[in-house]
Amino acid sequence: MKVQDLYTQSPLTCTPETNLAAAAGTMWEGDCGILPVVDAAKKVVGVVTDRDICIALGTRNVPASQLLVREVISGKVHTCRTQDDVREALRTMAARNVRRLIVVNDKGELLGVLSMHDVLMAARDPRTARGGDLLYADVVPAIDIVCRPEELRRPGSRRIPLITT
Repeated sequence: MKVQDLYTQSPLTCTPETNLAAAAGTMWEGDCGILPVVDAAKKVVGVVTDRDICIALGTRNVPASQLLVREVISGKVHTCRTQDDVREALRTMAARNVRRLIVVNDKGELLGVLSMHDVLMAARDPRTARGGDLLYADVVPAIDIVCRPEELRRPGSRRIPLITT
């Protein structure tokens, strides 16, 4: 299965000069937690997440309308291409500890976003899968790594047992 079979095309975006209030409003209206940040040529220069916005606003005494996206993005963008195998994209997500990859063309122009949710929704139970289908067993290890708390990702760390009553 290829990224082109699963990714969200034409995602909502913002620019580095968008203020955080506008970016949050776009996320709210689009029911999404990430916006690719694009320049005038539609090349991806970063991403801003709902978490980025929350942390920025929680650590600064500035209204959201006075902070710009360029002030909170790191510029690190993890990408994939439409022709990439989804399993390779999952390995990238796990290795980079991200829930989403930006899908770009060979010129670095934005095509869409591949999310862990997109991949999970395409996964199949091995009992009902057909040859070549993406299996839950392909997806769960990546989800485990990405969703695991930082302290449990370190070498030698152990899982905390779940206590039920």
